Amino acid sequence: MSDGFNITLDTTGLDLPRFIAIEGPIGVGKTTLAKNLARTLGHELMQENADANPFLERFYANPKAAALPTQLFFLFQRSQQIQDLQQQDMFQTSLVADFLMDKDQLFAQVTLDDDELNIYQQVYDQLDINAPAPDLVIYLQAPNDVLEDRIRTRGVQAERHIESDYLTTLNDAYMHFFHYYDRAPLLIVNAAELDLANNPDHYQQLVDYILTIKSGRHYYNPTPTL
Repeated sequence: MSDGFNITLDTTGLDLPRFIAIEGPIGVGKTTLAKNLARTLGHELMQENADANPFLERFYANPKAAALPTQLFFLFQRSQQIQDLQQQDMFQTSLVADFLMDKDQLFAQVTLDDDELNIYQQVYDQLDINAPAPDLVIYLQAPNDVLEDRIRTRGVQAERHIESDYLTTLNDAYMHFFHYYDRAPLLIVNAAELDLANNPDHYQQLVDYILTIKSGRHYYNPTPTL
């Protein structure tokens, strides 16, 4: 995997989105894109720190036993990041994030049973999270076999227990969520054949398209050359 692309971008006269959130299921490439896009645009990077969650590996090995503590840890972590962001001057900060706060409840609905979801929702409501809407949301999507292959290739220890059924359920939940999403301009990217980690041409083409978006819902469905 590359350490990032040195893409030259002339931003003169461009009205760049100040807050971009990148989303998608496990293994689709959202963190890689977030890192590169932050570098290209000169934005700050805000990452979800999954490695800090002590329950995550237990969750992948036994979802029913560890779902609630895993989800609550992520909720507290993400809400603290949003709180830190709100304490900054949003008009002076340009940001690319590899998560959307709204997706926390998406994961909760997928992983928790009814009683756990009730507890989670009570905690969520008490936190009084008021996340700012991004100027652009990029949703990366890919079929399950592509996600499974990328997860195996990157070899993250905690992810070795991820089951196909869980990945299918999560992928379906993402598609349903973004079918109705309208809080911000949305770009839906078919990432199945895009190598955003190693192919600078794929990345450059996507960046060029991102810079054309001002409002509404858009679809990027490339037929890239190898």
